Amino acid sequence: MCGVAGIFHLETAKPVDPARVRAMLDVMPHRGPDGSGVWTAPGVGLGHVRLSIIDLGGGAQPMLTEDESLAVTFNGEIYNFAEVRAELEAKGHVFRTDSDTEVILHGYRQWGEACVERFHGMFVFALFDARAQSLWLVRDRLGVKPLHYAQLSDGSLIFGSELKSLLAHPLLRRAPDLAAVEDFMAYGYVPDDACIVAGVRKLGAGHALRLVRGRPVPQPQRYWDVSFAERSKARPEALEEELVALMRQAVRSRMVSDVPLGAFLSGGVDSSSVVALMAEASNQAVKTCTIGFDVASLDESAYADRIARRFATDHRMRIVSPDDYGLIDTLAFHFDEPFADASALPTYRVCELAREKVTVALSGDGADEAFAGYRRHRFQMQGERVRALIPASVREPLFGTLGRWYPKADWAPRSLRAKSTFLELAGEGSEAYAASVSVTPHALRQKLFSQDMRSRLGAYRAEDRYVRAMAQAPARDPLDRAQYADIHIWLPGDILTKTDRMSMAVGLEAREPLLDHRLVEFAARLPVAQRIRGNSGKYLMKKAMEPYLPHDILYRQKMGFVTPISSWFRGPLAGEASAIAGGSALARTGWFDAKALGRIAADHKAGMADHGRLLWQLLMLDKSLARLFGL
Repeated sequence: MCGVAGIFHLETAKPVDPARVRAMLDVMPHRGPDGSGVWTAPGVGLGHVRLSIIDLGGGAQPMLTEDESLAVTFNGEIYNFAEVRAELEAKGHVFRTDSDTEVILHGYRQWGEACVERFHGMFVFALFDARAQSLWLVRDRLGVKPLHYAQLSDGSLIFGSELKSLLAHPLLRRAPDLAAVEDFMAYGYVPDDACIVAGVRKLGAGHALRLVRGRPVPQPQRYWDVSFAERSKARPEALEEELVALMRQAVRSRMVSDVPLGAFLSGGVDSSSVVALMAEASNQAVKTCTIGFDVASLDESAYADRIARRFATDHRMRIVSPDDYGLIDTLAFHFDEPFADASALPTYRVCELAREKVTVALSGDGADEAFAGYRRHRFQMQGERVRALIPASVREPLFGTLGRWYPKADWAPRSLRAKSTFLELAGEGSEAYAASVSVTPHALRQKLFSQDMRSRLGAYRAEDRYVRAMAQAPARDPLDRAQYADIHIWLPGDILTKTDRMSMAVGLEAREPLLDHRLVEFAARLPVAQRIRGNSGKYLMKKAMEPYLPHDILYRQKMGFVTPISSWFRGPLAGEASAIAGGSALARTGWFDAKALGRIAADHKAGMADHGRLLWQLLMLDKSLARLFGL
């Protein structure tokens, strides 16, 4: 796991100053504490900071072929590199190292751009071909690893693992993209096809971009996508066997490491399944860790302890206070863009704990997206059944009226919070699902934005991204469409961004076996009843893991990391809440209605409403704007 950066001149082979590439690396030393390197040639410069995982002595980068016609800088892991290497050696290729990096160079020489289809793993790489005078940028299928890029006024294109590496280049103009602000206010993160800094782009998951000197910059090309268009006809018992085999293969391939390796263990289905299969494959006790909270209602450590004892892991647990708001500035630094998923706080702490003993940790990320594990997936199915039964001519006025008049009861039990449900039932399925993943509804955003901001945004609406993705999905069922959109938007934008930034912040490599692309493709072919049955998501996965895990672990209600942000803004962060309306970077932008922000803060502090999540969003946006634009 590493960080990459570089410069490529698009028109002529102008000299590249190595110091400029070095400056782009120096701002992200956390991604590569074990070494760094810069290589330049006419018109190109590649940089690399290294966290040594495979071939500790021989895997230094940027790496060149012996004739120096190819050069690569690479972040990530190719888990099947040994098999690909053996195939290449059989074709006459001679290797000088034992690293997976060298497999990229020889794979490209043998198969050209088709080589990426043979690589199984998480990766971003930039490969320079001197003979073709081209630079090839590639990102892994699911978007585990990030890559930002931008064109500059001097005719160059710069790229880097983190936005801060691009910002280190003096020619990058720092101006906010207002559409990305709308996106952030809707989702709590800036999606992968957007960036808070105007002119910066992120290479999409499963995409590649080939730049050839002297030619216009093309659009990135997708080399992989997941399809929900087919259905497996296999018996449930056969599907269970195939799923366990795929999970076992995914876990074992991610246990290859030349440094200490362990796992995150929350006591939930996903991380417990990973640990169970790791224990099966290991001849030593698996190193596991979990974070516990000193508030009983938030603490899941007892479940993790049960799994640790069941599989005799070398387990460590640390109790932390949920009042961990002191990390706010650390989060703002590592995410660069505003990021309001408050579970980033405990994620940082569990990564910090893991790094004390290991350099690589396996996580359970990805199963909810692949196997339909979120509550919103079940609600979407139930809502579509209602929409199918009641004509739109009846449904829209009926539920629309109920939704408008029903009180917004944040304080009430979940079963009584029907306002959003009524409004979603009034609309079409994709609109309803887009609304369900929005953390701040469109109507509320319109009230918060100033008149000038609304005018500048025009008809742009963040939810349309989900509506389009669902409409274009290769799918047969509304659940398929929802999962497809989540895999392309939510997964790389929120879940994988969180895990990448928080693990890299402490120099830890996180690996996600449940996001093996073959496992995701298998899950996409499952009949709906094998994904959701009754009130249970991830149905087939839970059935398949029954021989490994206790029933109450498999079927207990999902919790996830929880942070008490609402109480923070009535206590230690009350001053921050007040500042949001006036005197903050946010207030100085003119994007928001100051009176509306003031009411939000005042009503929350007075206990008249629960705006904790919204205030956290606004605070993280404020911190990001101050860092990025000096507002």
